Amino acid sequence: MKRRHAALLLTCACIFSACRPASSPAGKTETSTLTIAVASSVQFAMEDVLKEFSSAHPEVTVKATYGSSGKFVAQIQNEAPFDVFLAADMEYADKLAKAGLALDGKVSPYAIGGLVLWVPKSSPLDVEKLGIAALNDPAVKKIAIANPKLAPYGVAAVAAMKSLKVYEQAEPKLVLGENISQTAQFTESGAADIGFLALSHAVSDKMKDKGRWWEVPADAFPAIEQGMVILKRTPNADAARTFRDFVLGEAGGKVLQRHGFKLPAK
Repeated sequence: MKRRHAALLLTCACIFSACRPASSPAGKTETSTLTIAVASSVQFAMEDVLKEFSSAHPEVTVKATYGSSGKFVAQIQNEAPFDVFLAADMEYADKLAKAGLALDGKVSPYAIGGLVLWVPKSSPLDVEKLGIAALNDPAVKKIAIANPKLAPYGVAAVAAMKSLKVYEQAEPKLVLGENISQTAQFTESGAADIGFLALSHAVSDKMKDKGRWWEVPADAFPAIEQGMVILKRTPNADAARTFRDFVLGEAGGKVLQRHGFKLPAK
């Protein structure tokens, strides 16, 4: 009987050991992986944010996808597996919160974007001197802007042209990019003669030596306040909060400012 009892205990112990998750090696922290959707206007800044975040939090791996805020909202509403969404304005982030898709219903403003009128260095246009009047130059046949139906920087470009009284003349020349990155490609490649880009693109290491620009006055368009949400269905809520707090904190703020963004009031 004692032998049978001992054998039964040993069998149960083996079954329990097999079913129990393997513990992490001593001294190692369990890791989490976040998948984030990021507006194209933030790409260059986010690449630097992620480098610093990775150094500060090696236990969290972040994979970023860049694109238009409007398309991301549609994908998230159709259950795309993102953990965090960094939109190019508050409206798209608020839309997800109102649909009940944001963790705790919370939207966090994280940056305020600037808008520039940009030309390649080879362009004969003196955009720094002409400003918005450059759009009326006879040499300008195509003007690139981000699609206003998908990208807040496109909305800002249209608002600026209307505010500065050039929209009627410019409208027939408009070429729409799916997002601000594609708009930059159109202008840089010469597919458009001039384009409205995010200030963060103009000052980026990739583009700052490739063109010249005029910064559109901030009072010519509605402020581009950008919002972030953690998605309610994330399986990595703690890691997502750690990432959000880093972006909103001092280290993330310094990177964003270095890339031409202003910080929202706290």
